[in-house]
Amino acid sequence: MQQGTRLPTLEDVARVAGVSRATVSRVINGIRNVDPHLHEVVWDAVGRTGYVPNRMARSLVTRRTGTVALVVSDSESHDDDPFMSRFFADPYFGRVVGGLMSVLRQAGVQLALQIVGTDEGRKRLVGDLRNGQADGVIVLSLPAVDALPRMLTDGGVPAVMIGRPTEPVPINYVDLANETGATLAAEHLLARGCQRIGMISGPADVPASHDRISGFRRAMARHGHGWVPIAAGNFTQDSGEAAMRTLLTESPDLDGLFVANDLMAVGALLTLREAGRRVPDDVAIVGFDDSSAATAAAPALTTVRHPLEDMAAEAARLLLARIEDPEMRASSVIYEPTLVLRQSA
Repeated sequence: MQQGTRLPTLEDVARVAGVSRATVSRVINGIRNVDPHLHEVVWDAVGRTGYVPNRMARSLVTRRTGTVALVVSDSESHDDDPFMSRFFADPYFGRVVGGLMSVLRQAGVQLALQIVGTDEGRKRLVGDLRNGQADGVIVLSLPAVDALPRMLTDGGVPAVMIGRPTEPVPINYVDLANETGATLAAEHLLARGCQRIGMISGPADVPASHDRISGFRRAMARHGHGWVPIAAGNFTQDSGEAAMRTLLTESPDLDGLFVANDLMAVGALLTLREAGRRVPDDVAIVGFDDSSAATAAAPALTTVRHPLEDMAAEAARLLLARIEDPEMRASSVIYEPTLVLRQSA
């Protein structure tokens, strides 16, 4: 619509949407119990008119910033910034951000990235959040032992984790049935006729990694394989290459391999190629994640699908609900994995 130099107003949005100004205000301010259809109609009208909510006025009414933080809690201080290179190289993080934004953008909420790697940094972060830096946080916790989830709940900060906490904490979280995914990988390799099957795991003390190890071992044991050779990596391609070299040294007759994420599986493929082992003719490989690394690999990876975008979107919805209702009980949402068949197994 032609506005000249006048900025679009709530009344303009209401006129285009065919609803009242009060309805537009309720949708834009994130007030619950608005009909989902009206919610969609209003945000469509916002886009068509070019209306930009006055964030300062909105925060005065709601006492909120209109911002949530994605907090990545790691075990390093990052003085030389090694984590940032991993953040931008690993498809995992981009998929999480994409899933979060699919929900937050519709709600008119901004996303801020925070990375903490020291206890002092965690204390400072919780203090900033309690003082209103953001309305709540989505947490990606990478260390095996991490005090941040407990600090957030003790501080009364609305928070949701992607992945279950390492210790019992009354915090909302979204997770994958990792043991089920590992079972799918084991059963597929066995069904192909593989008899000497190994695994490249992530760090055993990380919850998701621990669950994939235990699920794989249990599934193999149920089929009579009482011992499975395992080499650990740290979810990077380089660590997958090194772990594959270790497995080939210790178990040179391997004919099947489960790798706990696709990036490490790409590294394993490179090492196998250097060793003259063909995939899948000599060694069949199943990865985990169904990331862009799986489709870019040669051969393309058969892998366990980890629906990160859906999980992140659900985490965002849980956080928005928690912000609206601070008294809501801690809840969990567990997603089921599926096996995606490609050329590697």
